Amino acid sequence: MRKIKILFVCMGNICRSPTAEGVFTTLVAKKNLTEYFEVDSAGTHAYHDGEAPDLRAQKAARERGVELKHIRARRVVIADFEAFDHILVMDDENYEVVDQVCPPEHKHKIRHFLAYAPHLNTREVPDPYYGGSYGFERVLDMAEAASEGFLEALQQAGDIE
Repeated sequence: MRKIKILFVCMGNICRSPTAEGVFTTLVAKKNLTEYFEVDSAGTHAYHDGEAPDLRAQKAARERGVELKHIRARRVVIADFEAFDHILVMDDENYEVVDQVCPPEHKHKIRHFLAYAPHLNTREVPDPYYGGSYGFERVLDMAEAASEGFLEALQQAGDIE
């Protein structure tokens, strides 16, 4: 069976995209669908290469049963566009950066992560880095909603059973 490969992308890969990676990975594990997926995250900038996610993101996620401490920040590389089936970005700025470097034959893979949570009435996951703990909770809420929507979309498309 060929795995569905998903890459979550934010700016520095220490808050939003590792949270999305952790939430989605936890969701598919709870539904016994892990064997269908390969999940990763990356940033559009190399500010934090090799670092673990922000401690505030880790704490908020851990309180919801999502573990992030094993994730290490990395920058998006050209090979990612070939390797991944879905590249889900957190905001418009990251979308623009990814779209600019993406080879034309892979642009169809790029989407806003929140496209899978239309009931939230926004397409941008706000960056919680410079705020308080509420921002990390909000990111988790959004990631949970979009992960459920994305998984449902894959099931409806027949990509998974």
